[in-house]
Amino acid sequence: MTSTVLKLAQELMACPSVTPATGAVFDCLEAQLKPLGFEVHRALSGEAPHGPVENLFAIRKGPEGSRHLAFAGHLDVVPPGEGWASGAFEPEVRGELLYGRGAVDMKGAIAAMVSAAAEVPQDAGTISFIITGDEEGPAIHGTLALIEHMRSVGAIPDLCLVGEPTSVNRLGDMMKIGRRGSVNIWLEVEGKEGHVAYPHLADNPITRLVAMLAELKAIKLDDGTDWFQPSNLEVTDLTVGNPATNVIPAKAQARISIRFNDQHTGQELAERVSAIAAKHGGTARAMISGEAFLTPPGEFSAMIAAAVEAETGLSPEASTTGGTSDARFLRALCPVIEFGLCNATMHKRDEAVAVPDLDALARIYARVARAALAR
Repeated sequence: MTSTVLKLAQELMACPSVTPATGAVFDCLEAQLKPLGFEVHRALSGEAPHGPVENLFAIRKGPEGSRHLAFAGHLDVVPPGEGWASGAFEPEVRGELLYGRGAVDMKGAIAAMVSAAAEVPQDAGTISFIITGDEEGPAIHGTLALIEHMRSVGAIPDLCLVGEPTSVNRLGDMMKIGRRGSVNIWLEVEGKEGHVAYPHLADNPITRLVAMLAELKAIKLDDGTDWFQPSNLEVTDLTVGNPATNVIPAKAQARISIRFNDQHTGQELAERVSAIAAKHGGTARAMISGEAFLTPPGEFSAMIAAAVEAETGLSPEASTTGGTSDARFLRALCPVIEFGLCNATMHKRDEAVAVPDLDALARIYARVARAALAR
């Protein structure tokens, strides 16, 4: 398994796949999965500017009535930027580290999943791969399209393991049993432009927008829960675009972002903000990126913890911190937990993974698969 997972990771990382991803990187993954007995379904979804996106669903069916574990992840990566010591899409091993875009987020984990699947016999149960090319982008045409396909063919897993890089300082120190939801809201106030010396002949939209934002920021959404930190609302943009020093502008805009726990829904928060915006003569347009979810500690998290401890000696912390992932969509299918590599270099120049961590992760995933399919 040691040499195999490194080779698999290098093959995937050598395929440029800046989001939205299509083509060669999916050819590569398909070529890795087919010899293992997987049936592979690929499809394009969406149009410019957020598409087309390629998605892949692969399944190797076990005996009739057997358990079904899904591995999930994404092959798209963020743009590499400048200043790499070696080519971002020319994976290179230096010492114990494998360098290249996608090393930890998350082609390395997908390689470990493929390696793990090769170690689990087909008669143990059903294993599938839910792999998108649209996670780092808007995530409009990615995992949601895959879920629709899975429902149409009746391929609903019992459990789903997402390979996001959850570890912090050492492989195995953290898994994600939930994530907060996310909603972005664009605010706008229209006023009446005029000369600053004659304010009574104008209506300054900035004044009302500032009052609106002050009221929104004064809201205490909650105190958090046993598993979630408190929800927070942040102002992320403020735009007037008025180059003149002596003109009261006609319009002012702002954007807020709310990360919320499972005491709220995106729609409820959007409606609450809209009411406050209307009170100040403004409008609000919301885009809900995902709802909060929680897979309470139990049988599935215990399986992962046991596998991690067996390979690393660590007991992973069950956490809900951090940003969002496609687990927010997959939660609609079955219990879902995220576990993967160390995240220190993700989205950074010279992204890298320790080769021993790749090997260990493949063994952890294989242990989880055997345990999940044996239940």
